[in-house]
Amino acid sequence: MKTLQITDPIVSIDWLAMHLDHPDLVILDASIKKVTSKEDTQKPDIKIKGARFFDLKNSFSDKNTDIPNMLPSPKDFSEACKKLGISSHHKIIIYDTLGIYSSPRVWWMFKTMGHQNVAVLNGGFPAWHNAKLPCEPEIKTEHNYGNFEANYLPDLVADANTILNEIDNKNSLIMDARSHGRFIAKEPEPRESLKGGHIPNSVNLPYTMVLNNNKMKTRTELQEVFKDFNIDNQKLIFTCGSGITACIIMLAAEIAGYYKTSVYDGSWSEWGQLDGVPVQC
Repeated sequence: MKTLQITDPIVSIDWLAMHLDHPDLVILDASIKKVTSKEDTQKPDIKIKGARFFDLKNSFSDKNTDIPNMLPSPKDFSEACKKLGISSHHKIIIYDTLGIYSSPRVWWMFKTMGHQNVAVLNGGFPAWHNAKLPCEPEIKTEHNYGNFEANYLPDLVADANTILNEIDNKNSLIMDARSHGRFIAKEPEPRESLKGGHIPNSVNLPYTMVLNNNKMKTRTELQEVFKDFNIDNQKLIFTCGSGITACIIMLAAEIAGYYKTSVYDGSWSEWGQLDGVPVQC
């Protein structure tokens, strides 16, 4: 069997169907409930054939902080991957049940941990299921222990100190994926403890602007979206409410051809509760 290589950050359901049984392929279901949704959305009781559940909220988040979804340490990430049967040679495809929502977060996590053979499934489970491609019941499965070892790349991660240092830097651009209403403090934050507004000098790119019917827009369409921001070799720092949708627009940026990028891991969940940091409405 030919060696499997992932050359793009996003793959189609046709690509995955063609390689579904490749021994080097690992499919991860990274589904979570949508943060801003009041609906009691439940994971379906079926999954893509062979998929493993990537528990973003529990196994793959830092439990030593109250800020949601924070990146775990490289050691903890590696250990959780090993328990899922993931090894360093695996090629990883990530999906979620909302089309494209939490899967880009996991894509960014693997890239941050030095794993490059990783991509998001465009359209996620809805596109796969609607095409009547192979699924199976959602049952708990034990996996052979993997040998995954993280090689942490800190340049892909921004923290609050990074943001403070970059706010006035003309060579950096902070892009906020929240809705425009939240960006200008006209809509309430889903977490009541947080202030409204945005990081000064940041720009607003709601993550919905890079999607079309829960699928990522084409490369050409995304280039048009980013062209409006007059990006001239700047480093792009992506933020949102809790570090989830920031990764959607980071994925969109990479597809459009921007590679000097990072994600503010704490995002507004951290910035909106910090004392003494600047906030603009």
